[in-house]
Amino acid sequence: MSEAERYDVTKYERPSVTVDVVIFGVMEGDLKVLLIKRRNWPFEGMWAIPGGFVDMDESLEDAATRELYEETGVRGVYLEQFYTFGQPDRDPRTRVITVAYLALVDAGPLQPRAADDAAEVGWFSVHNPPPLASDHADILKRALQRLRHKLESTALGSLFMPQEFTLGELRRAYERILNEKLDGRRFRHRILAADILEETETRRGGGRRAARLYRFKTMPRPSSKGSGCFG
Repeated sequence: MSEAERYDVTKYERPSVTVDVVIFGVMEGDLKVLLIKRRNWPFEGMWAIPGGFVDMDESLEDAATRELYEETGVRGVYLEQFYTFGQPDRDPRTRVITVAYLALVDAGPLQPRAADDAAEVGWFSVHNPPPLASDHADILKRALQRLRHKLESTALGSLFMPQEFTLGELRRAYERILNEKLDGRRFRHRILAADILEETETRRGGGRRAARLYRFKTMPRPSSKGSGCFG
């Protein structure tokens, strides 16, 4: 084997890499996801999770931030990588592996707009989404599972709760988001054991029935690039 043949990188197949960004927002007491309607082939006219191909000279996080802004006009939100999807037949264009990110945002101030190859953009209930392109229904399902775990162990709730609240109010908010009934005692034990709340010096009401008020100890931390983690 010649020296040129030994180091010939063209003999290796090159799967393409994309990023997809699942943006959750709490609106009208419901957990919603931001979707785009695809303008171009493949899956033209179908709703999808915002995303696109990673450029050769950018990091995955930079690509996720860029694609989200290019397709929806949204930026400066909290992103966290949560899973990689790589079924060989997931994209008819070529072999595509996608790295998925998620975020939970205060949807009120956001003003998403369709851009790039998105024909429309809109919020949909995660409990009743439209038919989704490719394997995006699986991506959404996995993201929701990740979010459920994050709600119990991090300060994500600070993005949709007032500064001070009772444990009952927090539980009811989580029930609306998760679309399920939570056992009050078990919820109280788990949320306090997570050590993400602190009791305030004030109570609501008077007498023996006065309710303790809590707040989150920390807030989700943005990175210097405008995205970041759910710390």
